[in-house]
Amino acid sequence: MATKKNKANAKDSQLIIRINSELKDNFISLCDDMDTSAAREIRQFIKRFVAEHESENEKPQ
Repeated sequence: MATKKNKANAKDSQLIIRINSELKDNFISLCDDMDTSAAREIRQFIKRFVAEHESENEKPQ
């Protein structure tokens, strides 16, 4: 049975992007070489990006 923490972190959405197939293949190959997944790396990028920039959005204008 899933815990409340797991439900809060559930992956329940998709982000579809279009990129050059060669770039995609190179990215996936590098991720494989580094024993990680492309999805994991993209999720980590998004989390860092949001954390870095959300404080900028909270500042009074």
